[in-house]
Amino acid sequence: MPDQPEMSPATKELLKKVRMIVPPMLEKFHKGMLGRVAVIGGSENYTGAPYFSAMASARLGADLSHVICTPPAANVIKTYSPNLMVHPIMRESPSSTSASSVATPVIAMLTHLHSLVIGPGLGRDELMQATVAEVITAAREKKLPLVLDADALWLIQQKPDLVRGYKECVLTPNVVEFGRLAQAVGVDTEGDTGRRGCQALANALGGVMVVRKGGVDWISDGTDERTVTGEGEGGRKRSGGQGDTLTGSIGTLLAWRNMYLEGQWDTEGGMGREETLMLAAWGGSAITRECSRLAFMKRGRSLQASDLTEEVPVAFETLIGEKEESKL
Repeated sequence: MPDQPEMSPATKELLKKVRMIVPPMLEKFHKGMLGRVAVIGGSENYTGAPYFSAMASARLGADLSHVICTPPAANVIKTYSPNLMVHPIMRESPSSTSASSVATPVIAMLTHLHSLVIGPGLGRDELMQATVAEVITAAREKKLPLVLDADALWLIQQKPDLVRGYKECVLTPNVVEFGRLAQAVGVDTEGDTGRRGCQALANALGGVMVVRKGGVDWISDGTDERTVTGEGEGGRKRSGGQGDTLTGSIGTLLAWRNMYLEGQWDTEGGMGREETLMLAAWGGSAITRECSRLAFMKRGRSLQASDLTEEVPVAFETLIGEKEESKL
């Protein structure tokens, strides 16, 4: 077991609450109940990001992890791991296929999912963006929890009403993406990307959950009671792809949140939808930062995104730990 990270009393208290939404592994549960998560992304030029996101979801403990991507990306991602279900549905321009036609089979999958991550490796192709816009609209209608990152955030800059007021949505911008989103919705943060700025952006978007990634992560839905910091120590290497571990981790925690809210085991805490959404977002941040710390201790300057993937189960055990009911 690696050395325990230093934690503030507030962090310890939040981890106790995150542990409450983590389901035990019980004999009565069947395949898929512990999480069915999909990642939409993966284009001709970007195949690593959706893989890292989906693998983080799987290594954290989701039963089923899907990647929905373009055919060229699918051929590559399938060679990365046989543990992922890869669906070559998405299409890039030029194509004679309409966005609605591409979106139809994706939307048909939504009823079988607990959460959906959109953005890793998505790119800004017009057809890809239009397809995702239709999927987001359908996901809202089905009240499916969403995690939006990378070029899905670029889409939200253009069309903020796609998520405005949807309180089952988590946005994960870095500082640059945060600034662009704020500008798009007319929020003047006066350079504050911390508590005040994060709350202002979340409120401008009608109470969505914002995870502003940085040296300290700020998580907020615009309210004081659900504005928290992810302050765990991370590694010092800023290689690309680490945010994909975050999106996949949040995706799995949102799936487990669904089980908690449905009372599928002897739950505790009596927490509601808003608090548990914040805990899923914060928990994903905490796990990702611990993965970064652990990987950096081993790899230092050579750290890559794939190193974080290997640390996901270790970070879970370090921060949250397995429940007694799950052990043989």
